[in-house]
Amino acid sequence: MPTLRLALSQVNPSVGDLAGNADLVRSWTRQAADAGAQLVLFPELMVTGYPVEDLVFRRSFVAASQAAVERLAADLAADGLGELPVVVGYLDADGPPQVSGDAEPGRGARNAAALLHRGVVAARYFKHHLPNYGVFDEDRYFVSGDTLTVVRLGGVDVALTICEDLWQAGGPFAAARQAGVGLVVNINGSPYELNKDDIRLPLVRRRAAEAGATIAYVNMIGGQDELVFEGDSMIVTADGDLLTRAPQFVEHLLVHDVDLPAATSSPTTETIADGMRIAHHTLDGVAPTPSGPAATGGLIEPVADEAEVWQALVLGLRDYVNKNRFPSVVLGLSGGIDSAVVAALAVDALGPDRVVGVSLPSQHSSEHSRSDAADLAKRTGLDYRVEPIQPMVDGFLANLSLSGVAVENLQARVRGVILMALSNQEGHLVLTTGNKSELAVGYSTLYGDSVGGFNPVKDVWKTLIWRLAKWRNRDADRRGETAPIPENSIGKPPSAELSPGQLDSDNLPDYDVLDPILIGYVDGDLGRDGLVESGHDPAVVDKVLRLVDTAEYKRRQSAPGTKISMKAFGRDRRLPITNRWREHG
Repeated sequence: MPTLRLALSQVNPSVGDLAGNADLVRSWTRQAADAGAQLVLFPELMVTGYPVEDLVFRRSFVAASQAAVERLAADLAADGLGELPVVVGYLDADGPPQVSGDAEPGRGARNAAALLHRGVVAARYFKHHLPNYGVFDEDRYFVSGDTLTVVRLGGVDVALTICEDLWQAGGPFAAARQAGVGLVVNINGSPYELNKDDIRLPLVRRRAAEAGATIAYVNMIGGQDELVFEGDSMIVTADGDLLTRAPQFVEHLLVHDVDLPAATSSPTTETIADGMRIAHHTLDGVAPTPSGPAATGGLIEPVADEAEVWQALVLGLRDYVNKNRFPSVVLGLSGGIDSAVVAALAVDALGPDRVVGVSLPSQHSSEHSRSDAADLAKRTGLDYRVEPIQPMVDGFLANLSLSGVAVENLQARVRGVILMALSNQEGHLVLTTGNKSELAVGYSTLYGDSVGGFNPVKDVWKTLIWRLAKWRNRDADRRGETAPIPENSIGKPPSAELSPGQLDSDNLPDYDVLDPILIGYVDGDLGRDGLVESGHDPAVVDKVLRLVDTAEYKRRQSAPGTKISMKAFGRDRRLPITNRWREHG
């Protein structure tokens, strides 16, 4: 039984940075070669970054991707790495875009994988299953492939597949079984969702059983706008044994020796199940497995939910700031739990020297809110400033006749003006701090506390905000470090402090009542009857649904933020603003 030393390169590409992404491939291939690898795998659309969205329609971009993968093959050979087979994702096309007037049936842009060897593209594969749900719109962009690429290397038949091919039964994995392959490579750009790692391993096991072959699953890491990718690369045998698994949220080279069945049949091209064809290729000169101890990648166990979410939010924020070349961030520090969590995330992501926290007290700001903001700044070491807003608010009120909610919103908008002024003056990216519960019910001031370029907690329910804060402090205690979040910020009742004695509970149900309703309605698409049948009070349900439905226009204008749930506002949940449908009792 042949042994192949596989190297799964769990790396962080950037969309549009074709040269930089190619350099990553060259660097990590060198590391894989030094480790004795016989086959190196990189993620889906590695050359272009993922997802590229409507760049697919730009023919100059497609041409650049095609040229980049050819050039990468030549550069690897020039680096002395030409004998090492490398699988890399890229954007290809065999016809005009499907949206163009000269589109051809069955041709167009392709989500592709290339096998690079000896300075050329030795084989290509076009993704077969195209996802069109949640954050994915691949039917909009790509044409489905109908051929399974099988490459014989090191005496083993290896099938190439891409991401969604793994998530659906039939197609490439059924074809792989009939082709008798020993290994199925699956390259991925699979975005993070909480507990997705618990789904992924059983899924890989099902496809391994379907194919009757070992699966090498490699996923990218990193943030791309609202999406974050956590890695979690792995190798699973046909019998479902987990051989090795990479850590989440870090770049990692997973090198492991895998015993695989030898190829026996003569390579042919034939039509098989599900209408797919097999395209056979043979690579000569693959180096033998190195002598000595077997390479073992190890097994990394998934972490607790709070730790997983925290890492996702930190990585999403860091990459948004760094990939968009912002030098630093600024946010308002109210002394409350949301701004405290965002500040702690920012310091973890960027370091205290790149985070500016501004206390913006009004006449309604309590002494404990001011002191809690100062305490957080001391604990984290961020750049702390105080800018009282009352003189500015008074200037407006001296010239405008306002009362009630208008005065409350004025305060929030003055704070927004100050933060944006600091952004313009000093170059910071403004972080907004509204959680998913507040966004859902519209509990924010448009152009006030909602102002900002990025919201790290946009997809985090309020009850999870508290859990994250408590976890982060416990984690600091465990490591002998200063807990970043003041206990008073965690324990006190939440309040916008825009009027005397104001509490969130004046206008909203308690969050432990509110969040389950919101999760059912937003994430679960339950209607009113379903929510009531779940045990929620009908009057409360009616109030909450009315708030959610009428706040769509606010959410449409909200800043992007890292997606961690199955249904994030913006990327996943897309509803019309002008919409008269209501859930009635």
